[in-house]
Amino acid sequence: MPITDDAGIKALLEETRTIALVGASDRPDRPSYGVMKRLQDHGYRVIPVNPQITGEHIHGEFVFRDLDQLGDPIDLVDIFRNSAAAGDAVDDAIRIGAKAVWMQLGVVNEAAAARAEAAGLKVVMDRCPAIEIPRLGVARVA
Repeated sequence: MPITDDAGIKALLEETRTIALVGASDRPDRPSYGVMKRLQDHGYRVIPVNPQITGEHIHGEFVFRDLDQLGDPIDLVDIFRNSAAAGDAVDDAIRIGAKAVWMQLGVVNEAAAARAEAAGLKVVMDRCPAIEIPRLGVARVA
């Protein structure tokens, strides 16, 4: 079962340090651009992933083509893709050994969530961490 209770979501956000943001955008009018900045401002290391702008920088971070390029361990993969495309991102998160996947507002993929859970990952769907952090009073990441 995906995490839906406030205590579970808060615990996940408090244990997370490094986030890969799949579908990151360098366009200020895109939600992923603002969410990435808010997560950074809260103390998370956020690594943008977007094959369309690989090699660019967003908020000071190098943009990677895909999760396989990342050398650092990833606590959470935040998915800014549509529900159908989220499945591939979840499979990539499983393959690289991420600890959790987070599907953004409006993104629900039950089959992908089941695969992630079967592989031992925590799953959140149809929520935004930038909304949940202040709502739940998540402590600033150190």
